[in-house]
Amino acid sequence: MTKPSLPDLLHAAVSAVGGTERPGQVAMAEAVAEAIDDNSHRLIQAGTGTGKSLGYLVPALAHGERVVVATATLALQRQLVERDLPRTVDALHPQLRRRPQFAMLKGRSNYLCLHRLHEGAPQDEEEGLFDQFEAAAPSSKLGQDLLRLRDWADETETGDRDDLTPGVSDKAWSQISVSSRECLGATKCAYGAECFAEAARERAKLADVVVTNHALLAIDAIEGAPVLPQHEVLIVDEAHELVSRVTGVATGELTPGQVNRAVKRAAKLVDEKSADSLQTASESFERVMELALPGRLEVVPEDLGYALMILRDAARNVISAIGATRDKSVQDEDAVRKQALAAVENIHAVAERITIGSEYDVVWYERHDRFGATLRVAPLSVSGLLREKLFEDRAVVLTSATLKIGGDFNGVAASLGLSPEGVEGDDVPPWKGLDVGSPFDYPKQGILYVAKHLATPGREGTRGDMMDELAELIEAAGGRTLGLFSSMRGAKAAAEELRGRLDNPILLQGEETLGELIKNFAADPKTCLFGTLSLWQGVDVPGPSCQLVVMDRIPFPRPDDPLMSARQKSVEEHGGNGFMAVAATHAALLMAQGAGRLVRATGDKGVVAVLDPRLATARYGSFLRATLPDFWYTTDRNQARRSLAAIDAAAKADGA
Repeated sequence: MTKPSLPDLLHAAVSAVGGTERPGQVAMAEAVAEAIDDNSHRLIQAGTGTGKSLGYLVPALAHGERVVVATATLALQRQLVERDLPRTVDALHPQLRRRPQFAMLKGRSNYLCLHRLHEGAPQDEEEGLFDQFEAAAPSSKLGQDLLRLRDWADETETGDRDDLTPGVSDKAWSQISVSSRECLGATKCAYGAECFAEAARERAKLADVVVTNHALLAIDAIEGAPVLPQHEVLIVDEAHELVSRVTGVATGELTPGQVNRAVKRAAKLVDEKSADSLQTASESFERVMELALPGRLEVVPEDLGYALMILRDAARNVISAIGATRDKSVQDEDAVRKQALAAVENIHAVAERITIGSEYDVVWYERHDRFGATLRVAPLSVSGLLREKLFEDRAVVLTSATLKIGGDFNGVAASLGLSPEGVEGDDVPPWKGLDVGSPFDYPKQGILYVAKHLATPGREGTRGDMMDELAELIEAAGGRTLGLFSSMRGAKAAAEELRGRLDNPILLQGEETLGELIKNFAADPKTCLFGTLSLWQGVDVPGPSCQLVVMDRIPFPRPDDPLMSARQKSVEEHGGNGFMAVAATHAALLMAQGAGRLVRATGDKGVVAVLDPRLATARYGSFLRATLPDFWYTTDRNQARRSLAAIDAAAKADGA
């Protein structure tokens, strides 16, 4: 039997999902197939509406080797596992003569732990899981959540937190889940045979396609112990998010509260001398943290360095002591021991890392009004880690709607540890970039309006002229507005001001769950939705409910952001342009994602309004604009209003 052709397979898959074949999708599928066959690497930019998930799934399934697909968002993971993969497998089955298996795999803490559910979480106050709230008040939110989790545990087939609807608070979930460090291990656990996390791993070992998240991909790369099954092909979707997710996994933190909890857990399991030394070290660390001021620590202060050395040494002693003692008087000793060990090992690892003081790490203090000070340490760059761990022994395809920054792939490639396209060397993984375009006619469907006449936004204070401009644009659009703000403070100020000035309902992020806000926004065209970071990337509302996307300012990182400013300084010290490589690139990615909220379907029309004149006047403005969709561009405020009014009138005529 002849091998089915890629165009035939793609046609079958697209027909099965009720879609339309697009030239960009065909070009993408061919590039992915080529990368898999050659065991090479591709960066593929595929605009909204391309159908990129089928563009990589079809060639991956056709090849027959195991594939890992890593995404940044839960929404895309669910779409792949619940919609795209089942339909694609069914569609390809007659031609492939096999039915590829697929599975989802997440980190252990995403699954309900039966041991913790039935035996109780080891509590600092030595109270069991359910006694605590049943005695107090099952009517409390925590109590209700835990009772619901106990009922759900009898029904769920996956134990996956994301299958629980509605969800529960992090605090409730933490009572019935464990991290990989706290897990007893399937062979030592009384519930090992029924374990949800182990079952997910077993399904992944048997699957042809494993869908996971960027965080688990990072853990697999960083920690050395393989979490993901062996695979020949890696596809990273939403790849513009990968660097920040890997950085998050590679970031360590210490707080006085965290250290105190570890002290209490360990005290039951070790000799008095070891427990006292950790307690003393904890108190010393807490005193230093009480005086901590937010900001980067280019040199670790002497008092902090001393406190961390004592903490590190005391933690090391406790780790040894926990391993050497057994105490049958401690109920469920193995679980208590494992949780205590995990907490103390984390303290040791972070204290040791900061004490060693690598030039490749950034250390800083953060201070929260409610939670006090936190000490953090993060890698200056993850590019070396990604180059070494990601691109060896497998074909890697990275794809997103936004991978070209300022007109080329090299900025994103550099952040992934890759050299400029076409540069080859012994330690340099070669790669090719491909922009398959978008099926949308951006110059006809959208306008990019920059409010050039406004004052340049300052760091502090309200912007009266910006509020007036925003109000006028919303009125012209008849509502239908997604407001993207660079800070939550800005979003709140705009919502409060405009609720008093306009008749349009204004929804504000944080006042309801994100899903509920987006549903309400989509349901009523007169409504506006204001918010910050997650809205820049997480809103998919095609049609007349979203015809104006407003950005209050260019979303540069805050000048006092310790990690971003350290990265910028490092680029400058190596002869590069730190502002363009870090701050402008960060802003460009976010703006491209934000502008992508406007046109989600072929019939969508609207305006992206940027209320920051620097996009039109500053030297870096052209770099940022080159990253955005190719909308028709204007700085004429009257033109923007007329266009919005016409789009509003047309939508009303169609009954929206």
